[in-house]
Amino acid sequence: MEKYIDIIINSFTGYFNYLINEIAHPGWTNYFYWLLALSLIVWILEILIPWRKDQKIIRKGFWLDTFYILFNFFLFSLIGYNALSNVGVELFNDFLALFGIDNLVAIKIDSFPAWGQLLIMFFVADFIQWNVHRQLHRRSWLWEFHKVHHSVKEMGFAAQFRFHFMETIIYKTIQYIPLAMIGFGIKEFFVVHMFAVLVGHLNHANLGWNYGPLGYIFNNPRMHIWHHSKQLPPEHPHGMNFGLSLSIWDYIFGTAYVPENGKNIEIGFKGDENFPEDFKNQTLLPFRR
Repeated sequence: MEKYIDIIINSFTGYFNYLINEIAHPGWTNYFYWLLALSLIVWILEILIPWRKDQKIIRKGFWLDTFYILFNFFLFSLIGYNALSNVGVELFNDFLALFGIDNLVAIKIDSFPAWGQLLIMFFVADFIQWNVHRQLHRRSWLWEFHKVHHSVKEMGFAAQFRFHFMETIIYKTIQYIPLAMIGFGIKEFFVVHMFAVLVGHLNHANLGWNYGPLGYIFNNPRMHIWHHSKQLPPEHPHGMNFGLSLSIWDYIFGTAYVPENGKNIEIGFKGDENFPEDFKNQTLLPFRR
C-alpha cells in the first residue's frame, strides 16, 4: 500500500512540476506551446477562409470549448488522472507478476526505424480509437458521456476538445493493452499525438476542405460535419464517420456517409435543446442519469 501512496504523491508533484516546466521553458517537444500554436494557426485559417461565412469568429460555445481545452489536457491530469493512471499501470504490472509475466510485449518492433514505429503506432492507435468511438454511439451508457461532445451547435477548431473527462479514461484504458503488446523502442510519440491534434482541429474547423482523393484516407471537415449531424439517416441510426484522424476505417467497414455538401446542416442530437450549456452541469449530468 505504501508503494501506491508514494506513486500517488509523486504523480501529483511530478505532473505539477512538468506543467510548470512546460510553460516556463518553450521547446520543440513542448506540448503546451505546440497546442497553442496549432490552435492559433487553424483559428486564423477559419478567420481568413471560413466555410460558413455568416458564422461569427467568436462562435457560440467558443469560450466553453476553450475551458475544455484547459481542463481536459492539463487540469484533469493535475487533479487526479495522472495519479490514477500511474497507480492503474502499477496494479496491472503487479497482477502480471503473480503469473511470472514481466510485460505484455508480444510483437517487438523496436528494431524498426523510428518512422516505421511511429507509423505503426499511428495506425494501430487510430483503429482502436475508431472502434471505441463507435461504441460511444452504440452503447447508451457511453452515449450519455459522449453527448457532451455532440452538444456543440456551431463547429470550430476548439470543438474538438469539448468532451467529458470519462472519455479520456475509456479511450486510454482500452488502448493500453493493445499498445503495450507492441514493443515500441522510441519515445517520440509526441509527433503522432500532435499530428492527431492538428487533424482533429481541422476536422472541427469552419473550413470547407475534403483533401480530394486523400479524403478517403484522412478524416476532413466536409466528412466530419456529417458525424455531428442532428438528423441521422435510417441506414446509420447510431451515427456515421467515426474516424478520428483516418477516414479509411469508415470506408472499409461501411460507416462512411457524405451524401452532399454539409455546409449548413443542423448539428447536435435529438433533445439537445434541453442539454446544459455550462461545464459543471455537462460534467455531472451523465452521473445523475
